[in-house]
Amino acid sequence: MDREFLTDLFADFGPVTLRRMFSGYGISADGTNFALALRAGLYFRADEETIPQFEAEGCGPFQYQTRSKTVTVNSYWQLPARLFDDSEELAVWARSALGAAQRAALRKRPRKAKASTKKAAAKKVAGNKAKAAVRKSAAKRPSKKRTQKRKLS
Repeated sequence: MDREFLTDLFADFGPVTLRRMFSGYGISADGTNFALALRAGLYFRADEETIPQFEAEGCGPFQYQTRSKTVTVNSYWQLPARLFDDSEELAVWARSALGAAQRAALRKRPRKAKASTKKAAAKKVAGNKAKAAVRKSAAKRPSKKRTQKRKLS
């Protein structure tokens, strides 16, 4: 799938941003990635609310092969082929996929905030320990003036 085809495909949905990704494109709207266009097909973001739609159409989740196993990504599901000919219904599915992506982003935010707060606190503690170590070592060393006086005497 090329850029022009994808832009035309999402015309009824609205403006989308296409970014090179893997063997295709990541498709986003309003800064939220909601679809993947790869050699294997077009995949929309899905969650517990939207997966039943994909299952009812006989679609499956995104899968790829590694050297040792097949990896299944349950957050992206293949778009039914019939929607390539119905841009209005594709727009409805795209809005559902965007909603699923936005819900997933909301669930992730609190964890990121906690993790970054913990990292900042750890850096602060490490910085304070380093400063204390410098102060201690400076207090143990005699000043240059004292050592010069001892040599003169």
